[in-house]
Amino acid sequence: MDRLKNKVAVVTGAALGLGQAIAIRMAGEGAALAVLDLLEDDARALAARLTAAGHPARGWRCDVSDETMVARVMAEVVDHFGRLDILVNNAGVAGVNKPTHEITEAEWDWVQAINVKGVFFCTKHAIPHLKAAGGGSIINLSSIYGLVGGPDVPPYHASKGAVRLMSKTDALIYAPDGIRVNSIHPGFIWTPMVEHHLQTTDDPEAARQATAALHPLGHMGEPDDIAWGAVYLASDEAKFVTGSELVIDGGYTAR
Repeated sequence: MDRLKNKVAVVTGAALGLGQAIAIRMAGEGAALAVLDLLEDDARALAARLTAAGHPARGWRCDVSDETMVARVMAEVVDHFGRLDILVNNAGVAGVNKPTHEITEAEWDWVQAINVKGVFFCTKHAIPHLKAAGGGSIINLSSIYGLVGGPDVPPYHASKGAVRLMSKTDALIYAPDGIRVNSIHPGFIWTPMVEHHLQTTDDPEAARQATAALHPLGHMGEPDDIAWGAVYLASDEAKFVTGSELVIDGGYTAR
């Protein structure tokens, strides 16, 4: 219950899915939670739930593609909680599922603005606060498709490959400051994003079964499977872990 005691965590995209699960598990392990999401009402509702359960938490509206807003919110988090120890860059979108030659510049740029620039902006404006705290942990949500290719959603796959290498680069840059940077690579996890993606198919239930079968364990993951990985990387248990890829994919990439 105290793996993250006295630590302050920012989780982006925390209102739903993986972000929500990560926020809940980190709060349960003793962290104070800054719940960031473009869905302000949902972010504040989750923060209220955590507070009611005895965990310090506050919700903020944050568009991670807006650098000015990101800088302001990071400063407000530190003003409110007194420090920053953990950043989870979880906010992300899937984008259009078209072959590359049919994707418009605007469709491409929208995904990169959130999935790549969002990680850049949040990291950029968290670093001074992490340094002030004497170090910390940055956890970037990539994907199995930051490791292997797939014949669909090209903007998403490109963005997650970028996040993987951004994590390694920042791990090297900030290691002298005691700031660890790692990436998590989930397989298919049953979240609103995956559910929406499967709803675009002709037979969503058949698509769900086929997607589950892609994993040697025979099923999709649950948000908590990722949340516990994030708790580990944020905790002092992972004090010697940086620049690493935590693959939680039911065996998908083991082939």
